[in-house]
Amino acid sequence: MRIVFFGTPEVAVASLAETARHHEVTGLVCQPDRPQGRSKRLVRPPTKVWALEHSIEVVQPEKLDDRTFETWFRRQQPDICVIAAYGRILKQRILDAPPRGFVNMHPSLLPRWRGPSPIQAALLCGDEVTGVTIMRLTQDMDAGDILLQEEEPIQPDDNAITLASRLAEKGAALLVRGLELIERGIAVWRPQDDSKAVYCKLMRKEDGRIRWSEPARKIHNLVRAAVSWPVAHCLFRGEVCRIHKTSLVEDARAGTPGEVVSVSDAALVVAAGDGAVAIEVIQMPGKRAMRIGEYMRGNAVRNGEVFKDI
Repeated sequence: MRIVFFGTPEVAVASLAETARHHEVTGLVCQPDRPQGRSKRLVRPPTKVWALEHSIEVVQPEKLDDRTFETWFRRQQPDICVIAAYGRILKQRILDAPPRGFVNMHPSLLPRWRGPSPIQAALLCGDEVTGVTIMRLTQDMDAGDILLQEEEPIQPDDNAITLASRLAEKGAALLVRGLELIERGIAVWRPQDDSKAVYCKLMRKEDGRIRWSEPARKIHNLVRAAVSWPVAHCLFRGEVCRIHKTSLVEDARAGTPGEVVSVSDAALVVAAGDGAVAIEVIQMPGKRAMRIGEYMRGNAVRNGEVFKDI
C-alpha cells in the first residue's frame, strides 16, 4: 500500500522502519526541527533522521491548515496513513483524504491513558502492565475503534526510556500485522468503552519537581517517568539538582522529609514523607549525570544534609 507516515520522536522510528519495510512510504510528516540545549542548536526529529537516511521525502509543516501542505499531501495519493506520536491534531479533511483512513500506533492499552504522554503516565501511576494499541484515528483524542492490542509488563526498574524502547518495537510489529489485515480486507474493529477512558496530559517542566513530603514510591515513580523530560529535580546545597535514578529502600533510618539518612558509594538514602528513596544518579548544574560514588569523590555528602523542594 502507498502510505504517508506521520510521526516525530524516537518511539515512532521503529514503526516507520517496519512500515517502510513492508509498504511504499511516499513521505514522512514530522514536526519542525527544534532548538535544544544551551546552544539552541536546531535538532532534527529522530524520524526525520531515519527517513533521510533511507531516501524518504520529509515534510515539516509549521501549520497543518497550510494549503501548501495539503496540496502536497493529496498529491501523494496514499491508500492509508500511519501515525505514531506525531504530536498534533489533524483536521477532518486530512483524515478523510486517504481511502482507508488513518491508523494509529498508541503506546498504551486504550482506553487507559488517552493523551500525549501515556508511557510517563503509566509509570507515574505505578501501573504494572501497559501495552500498545493499533486503532483508527478520529478527531476525538485516541477514541477511535481498536484493531489490535498487546500487553507489556512494566518491570520494577523500568523508566520512560527503557519502557518506550520495548513498546516501540512491540508497537511496530503489531502495526505491520494490522496493516496486513487492512490490506487483505479482513480487519475487525471494535469500539472503545468510553466509560473506562483515563486521560493524561503532556508533562511540563514544573511537573518534575520533587516534593519530599510525598511518599517514597510516588517520588521514585516520578524519577522513572521524568527521566527524559523534564527530569525530576529539587534543591541541594542551594542549587537545582536533577535526579536520574532512584530505588526504594525498606527499613531506612527515620528522618525528616528530604534528610540524608545514609551515605554510601552506591547511593544517598533520603527520607520521604513515607519511606525513603536511594538516589543513585545525580546531576548538578553545569555537570553531567554521575553515579553517587563518582559524585562524592569530589563532593562529600554527610548524614543530616537536606534535599529541599523548589
